[in-house]
Amino acid sequence: MGELVGRLAADEGMDRETRGRLLARLTRLLASNARAAGAKGVARGRWLADLFAAIVPHVPIRDRATLTAHHHGLTGEALADSVVRVAVNTTTAVGAAGGALAAVEFAAPPLLLSAPAQLAAETLVVAAIEVKMIAELHEVYDVRVQGSGAARAAAFATAWARQRGINPLEGGSLTGALGAASKAALRKRMLRTLGRSLSTMGPFLTGAAAGAALNRTATKKLAESIRSDLRELGGPAPELPGEHPRLPS
Repeated sequence: MGELVGRLAADEGMDRETRGRLLARLTRLLASNARAAGAKGVARGRWLADLFAAIVPHVPIRDRATLTAHHHGLTGEALADSVVRVAVNTTTAVGAAGGALAAVEFAAPPLLLSAPAQLAAETLVVAAIEVKMIAELHEVYDVRVQGSGAARAAAFATAWARQRGINPLEGGSLTGALGAASKAALRKRMLRTLGRSLSTMGPFLTGAAAGAALNRTATKKLAESIRSDLRELGGPAPELPGEHPRLPS
């Protein structure tokens, strides 16, 4: 599942047919996995949050030099704009694909209650795309999050759950695992994102349009919040590779 979500989050130019096929495969895996999680864990969001915490380390994060190369030489705020644009377009496409999947019959277990497995799949992928955007915006603004892969994954998952940027100077923000408060925030955020996806359960065209529009709006709002926090930390995104914003003392 980690590889599937990582691919769906990373492949910006994926065509609709491939995206739908991968989402369908992820849906079947989630349906099977939910049976083992138990009704209580699924209903309270613990199952989905735990899955996401395990999946986040599989989401590929590009450094600033790689981002500049992939975005046609852009730097500074223009690069940040481009990173956000790609994330918004990708979550929009996933929302449309999720709406289309909602019109197809899948063997979803009753444990998923009112949220079929395809909505859980969409929720995980959208969350992964937004975490990727958050992490890459930190790279663009040169607010570096140090530590092991597990520590960085936990930090960016927490940032997504709280919809805030990371201050590397704050103690306790870069542990190797999610703490109790972060896990609770992650569960709440996952359930909110899942609830947003419920609108895709309408008829084919209505569901696809609603899923696309809601994802677009939510990702844009998140990006604005993260960029505002990062500008407060270090000012505008640096234009040149050697420039570094000053973090507060």
